[in-house]
Amino acid sequence: MKVFLISIIVVVLDQVTKLAVRYSFEYGVPHNIIGDWVRLTYIENPGMAFGIQVGGQPFFTVFAVIATVIIFVYILKARDEKMSVRSALGMILGGAIGNLIDRFLYGKVVDFVDIGFGTIRWPIFNVADSAVTVGMMILIVFVVYDKSSKQTDETKEVAAEKRA
Repeated sequence: MKVFLISIIVVVLDQVTKLAVRYSFEYGVPHNIIGDWVRLTYIENPGMAFGIQVGGQPFFTVFAVIATVIIFVYILKARDEKMSVRSALGMILGGAIGNLIDRFLYGKVVDFVDIGFGTIRWPIFNVADSAVTVGMMILIVFVVYDKSSKQTDETKEVAAEKRA
């Protein structure tokens, strides 16, 4: 299935970049890529997205496993969905697996993409986080688009019935 190939590509990209950062960069030291706007800064995140701390490490691991299983099952059930929707789900699954691998191997997630200006910075993230975010944005766009298309179709049907 093409969707699982997308997931595999995300996982491989995520893990390769994390290994490169882990073994090439000193912890916490920023390296400018595009001035101060885009930097690579190796950190390890023991919490959820954006460093949110709720519960402990076992909670995050169990939560990630459950979320991964749910996404996997949904992909299997979504065989009739548009490829763009399935691709988005594949990206989300790949990102979830990428970060889950870190939790199992290190107990923390390796983050390194550091965006901002001066002291105003976005929370540091990684390829898996990016895949989940982009996948979610694609899903939201298609859900909103699909709802508006259905509403437009229903409006046309009602107007046609009134004319008849």
